[in-house]
Amino acid sequence: MGFADQRFTVNLSILFTDLPLLARPAAAAAAGFSEVELWWPWADSATPGPAALDGLRGAIEDAGVRLTGLNFYAGRLPGPDRGALSVPGEESDRFRANIGVAAGFAASLGCTALNALYGNRIAGVDPAEQDALALENLALAARAADRIGAILLIEALSRTESPRYPLVSAPAAVEVVDRVNEATGLGNARFLMDLYHLSMNGEDLPAVIERYATRTGHVQIADNPGRGAPGTGSLPLADLLDRLGKAGYEGRVGLEYTPGDRPSAEAFDWLPRAAR
Repeated sequence: MGFADQRFTVNLSILFTDLPLLARPAAAAAAGFSEVELWWPWADSATPGPAALDGLRGAIEDAGVRLTGLNFYAGRLPGPDRGALSVPGEESDRFRANIGVAAGFAASLGCTALNALYGNRIAGVDPAEQDALALENLALAARAADRIGAILLIEALSRTESPRYPLVSAPAAVEVVDRVNEATGLGNARFLMDLYHLSMNGEDLPAVIERYATRTGHVQIADNPGRGAPGTGSLPLADLLDRLGKAGYEGRVGLEYTPGDRPSAEAFDWLPRAAR
């Protein structure tokens, strides 16, 4: 697999953020990419109005790129406030209200992967109560994803960056994947393998790949330390992608790294244009 043989998708919520949201799809296309992904673009609204949705849809279509991945509403990202679906009260209500909106927007652009961030532990709330709420909401999300022919992604994050987020290992995330699939009977919940987050948690990445490659619906990369482009840290990302391919993974790899102190358009020199 390596770099040259992979299908890359650019995350427009962490790259090209020096540009307005509606200008980012065209910038990704100008950099040579044909596929993009997004965190939920409206952190302050789980249910933005038609004008906002139509504007972003038009920008993606006009740029000639394809939206391949979209997060459900997850609060304000980036930052420590991760996820909404396991948070009782208003945040969970917002997540539920967002499910149909996000799925409809994804379907309108042919997007086939929806990512649901679990949600932080809340002081004074029994973790078992949060887990029960999470399973209920994830099942709703999985059914909505299934109706549009999409998979539901469940991700482990870095405990350093998200200390109150409960899914901070590959086994913990895959356990939730299994619970959702058992609850719905659909089998469309999959693991999102973010190699940067897993490396931050000290996991044995070759072992994770060997064990979970066939359970994985999407992969995201950034180098470590620094969360920069491949080659700015010490992770052997080309080798890890080779291992993924040999282990049976055939999906996309999302570029979810920061450009550093340069414009995003200059942060792809590690990847020949012909490979984008």
